[in-house]
Amino acid sequence: MLNVKQQSTALQDVNYLVVGLGVTGFSVACYLLKHGYRCRIQDTRDVPPFLGKLNSRFDDVDFRAQSLDAELIAWADVLVVSPGLSVREAIIEQAADLGKAVVGDIELFARITDKPVIAITGSNGKSTVTTLVGEMINLDDKSAAVGGNLGTAALDLVEQNPDFYVLELSSYQLETTTSLQPRVATLLNICEDHLDRYPGYAEYIQAKLRIYDNASLCVSNFDDELTRHDGRDICFSLNPDADVEFGLLEDDGTWLAHRHEPWLSVDEIKVSGRHNWANCLAAMAIAHSIGISRKAIVSAIKQFAGIPHRSQWIAEIDGVEWINDSKATNVGAAQASIEGRERPVILIAGGQSKGADMSIMFATIKQKVKLALLLGEDASRLQQAWQGATRIEMVGDMRQAVRRAHEEASDGDCVLLAPACASFDMYPKFEARGDDFASCVRELAGD
Repeated sequence: MLNVKQQSTALQDVNYLVVGLGVTGFSVACYLLKHGYRCRIQDTRDVPPFLGKLNSRFDDVDFRAQSLDAELIAWADVLVVSPGLSVREAIIEQAADLGKAVVGDIELFARITDKPVIAITGSNGKSTVTTLVGEMINLDDKSAAVGGNLGTAALDLVEQNPDFYVLELSSYQLETTTSLQPRVATLLNICEDHLDRYPGYAEYIQAKLRIYDNASLCVSNFDDELTRHDGRDICFSLNPDADVEFGLLEDDGTWLAHRHEPWLSVDEIKVSGRHNWANCLAAMAIAHSIGISRKAIVSAIKQFAGIPHRSQWIAEIDGVEWINDSKATNVGAAQASIEGRERPVILIAGGQSKGADMSIMFATIKQKVKLALLLGEDASRLQQAWQGATRIEMVGDMRQAVRRAHEEASDGDCVLLAPACASFDMYPKFEARGDDFASCVRELAGD
């Protein structure tokens, strides 16, 4: 693995075309321009959101507001493609056929870093586990730079020069990465997601499994066979009978345990739901594998209050708990969120379903949900898939959903925003959807 001082030989004398000036494209462009590499930036928008900031930082930015075309591709040696653009686009495939390298920001990062990388992916829970592992490292008097698909872009972390990089990686980022050599890699879980982007579920699974390529240690989910790498995996499980490194122990309560040694009672965990027990076990396995102390691991879990929009407690009003899990943008995440509730659920769901099979949730809806309030572009698809499982109402917007939930909820219920869908039909991002929910709830509470 190259160290940062060797980066000039790794990246020099190459024409870089940065395709897309979003968050990732901006990070890539800043890195290349700062270090004197030749690059052009292309975006179909006349004024993409980061263009002004880029121009304020650098002189002579070569920005092209146009479609990606043959002339730009002819100039480029390397196309650095933003994760939001599919590498299956015809023009990208044409560039690859011409011998152009098609990479992403994680590939550039992998070519220049010499510090150990912890790489984390999964359909659900990866932001929670990434954050937890970073906090475990920092509590053990070591330094962790945390980012990737979460928060700070990977190339923006390089100057921190930490002891460890802890990166959340999406399937899109993994598609364009070949040089990464993680100290530890984990695939937390797999469920149907992004089927609007992939030809089929098998292709999505294969993209996720790429995280294990070149990894020194692999951590996998014993309860999800699709996450397995090989027989040498360090495994975690929610099955108390499973023979795993990290699992549950039932002994006068439920404990998070290492090889049947209780480390932490689940009653001491602030984040709710069994899916978060699994996230904690995964983080424990990762941190332990790189030598982080038990004390730091347990302390980090006890202190961790969760990430906004991920099973986030908003309020309790008249004995009713209100939970914001707007990040539950796919079937697996929403199902885990619902199953993790001990109270009867009034569910707010809907948005863009991304082609997922919503009927997978039927049994969970029937068992746990007393009322489903559906909104957004694919509300009718959810209604059709869940018809007969519970009472269903269609609502026009979040304010109406919250109002109806308040009218129908009883003392001891949980009103849960777990949409099982993307937000882009109604909101620019899932955070905005969660903020809208929280705002409407706080109005009820009189805050």
